[in-house]
Amino acid sequence: MQFSSMIRASLPLGLLLLGACAQTAQRPASPAGDSIARLQIIAFNDFHGHIDTVGQTVLPPGAAADAPRTAAGGAIHFAQAVSRLRAENPNSAVVSAGDMISASPLISGHFLDEPTIRVMNTVGVDFNSVGNHEFDRGPDELRRMQTGGCTQFTRLQPCQVMSDFPGARFGFLAANVQQADGQTLFPAYGLKRFALAGGKTVTVGFVGVTLKGTPEIVAPSGVANLRFLDEAEAANSYVAALKQAGAEILVLLIHEGGYPGGEGDPGDCGSLSGPLPQIMARLDPAFDLVISGHTHQAYVCRYGTVDPSRPSLATSAGQYGTLLTRITLDYDVAAHRLVDKRAENVLVEQREEAAAAQPELTKLVARYRTAASSVSDRVVGKLAGSLTQIADASGQSTLGNFIADAQLASVQAPERGGAQLALMNPGGLRAPIAPLADGSVRFGDLYSAQPFGNVVLVKQLSGADIRAALEQQFTRGDRPSILSVSRGFSYEFDASRPAGARVFNIRLNGAALRDEGTYRVAMNNFIAQGGDGLRLFAPAPVLAEGPVDVDALEVYIASDSHRGPPALDRIRNVTPQ
Repeated sequence: MQFSSMIRASLPLGLLLLGACAQTAQRPASPAGDSIARLQIIAFNDFHGHIDTVGQTVLPPGAAADAPRTAAGGAIHFAQAVSRLRAENPNSAVVSAGDMISASPLISGHFLDEPTIRVMNTVGVDFNSVGNHEFDRGPDELRRMQTGGCTQFTRLQPCQVMSDFPGARFGFLAANVQQADGQTLFPAYGLKRFALAGGKTVTVGFVGVTLKGTPEIVAPSGVANLRFLDEAEAANSYVAALKQAGAEILVLLIHEGGYPGGEGDPGDCGSLSGPLPQIMARLDPAFDLVISGHTHQAYVCRYGTVDPSRPSLATSAGQYGTLLTRITLDYDVAAHRLVDKRAENVLVEQREEAAAAQPELTKLVARYRTAASSVSDRVVGKLAGSLTQIADASGQSTLGNFIADAQLASVQAPERGGAQLALMNPGGLRAPIAPLADGSVRFGDLYSAQPFGNVVLVKQLSGADIRAALEQQFTRGDRPSILSVSRGFSYEFDASRPAGARVFNIRLNGAALRDEGTYRVAMNNFIAQGGDGLRLFAPAPVLAEGPVDVDALEVYIASDSHRGPPALDRIRNVTPQ
């Protein structure tokens, strides 16, 4: 294993808390001192069903930005890395900060992420705080992930490969996800009690929250009749109950994150940007540790340097199971206080011996890989170059433009909807499409790029609606979220102009867009229902329903074997530099 720089935070005399899905670990106290119990939390986030090893690389923790990337991750190696850490300290808990499932590669996503849940059962995860992507298939399917069974709630058939899906043998947590009856969708918090020598115990509790903006980035059908409360307020509301439950160390699992200010671990949370620092500023000081996710970044930092009254650590382990965060907590059992805490991100190396050490998972992954291969290895056509979701200064990407063109083509004929243009959200572009040496493209590549199974719809919008949607790109979140547009549609923007006046010279097939005009616009059902904060699309009438997005992409590629990456000439950024 390779390790990043270690972050340590020694604590003053303090109190700590947590509680309600209780588990007990029957293990001896660690020999860190007569009264000191050394506990370990092994954390990860944004696994997204990456149970296979194909194409996963990561910059090793602590390496220079220009260092070679290392192959990492995959269920077998992930499990073996957890096993090695547990062997070093059996007083361990394994937790996830959300997005364990969905937006997954075909080997897991095509089977409704049942393979990933099975993997995590074998790994021995204790708790998962649900993230926004856990809601992609709706709350009923998410409940099935927890409780098991083969009831069908989606267009895909459950239990395709193995007929006895048991559900997660670990607890889902959702302290800020409220149902219509006021109850949380899943328990708000969970307890893990460590049994120590001499009959003593230490209780660590985990509160789980997801980002309150989940309804903005999930299809409305996925969050119907659910309320997403403020993260800090929800977490803080359980502090008293956790104390009463006997929790001695308090941990927040939060599917929201930040962005390191420089290369590698920032060390000081003052250099962390994004939503997480703002949440931590309002978090009850009783929380000692904040395990985060969502931004797919890797960091470990001290928040006490920002606010000494809140001396917590904040951690995040990147993405896709390529890293684990190893967190060490030294607890004085006699004094009932946490005396030291430190964390480091650990590389999940792909080692040859892992397969022999993890025979159950090796067979499980092989079984699903075989089941997926007949689907994923099928050649659908050829491309004259690679498509990437990396955006240029205007927000365009070759993958985004290509998919917008594919969706327009799928519903452009009058009998299919008569669409005049297409819009594609950047969050739906999940992976590049790289053809083989002979230009061949496999279905698995298309699925990786578009794993959500959205349907292409044609909606009727006014020119004013389209203009408003383009303006809204610059008012959602900390940074612009630029929609990809189809060939024949173009515009310019100046981000320095006042809100509402940033987009201009909007043209469709050479003619100026008329605010009073009516247009037929293709888009996936996610944004058609108001996802990504585009609520103005929701009430617009649906004129036609087209194919599933990945099927539209397959037909488009198959229709022309010489088609290559589209030019990035549809959106022009004229913001003064």
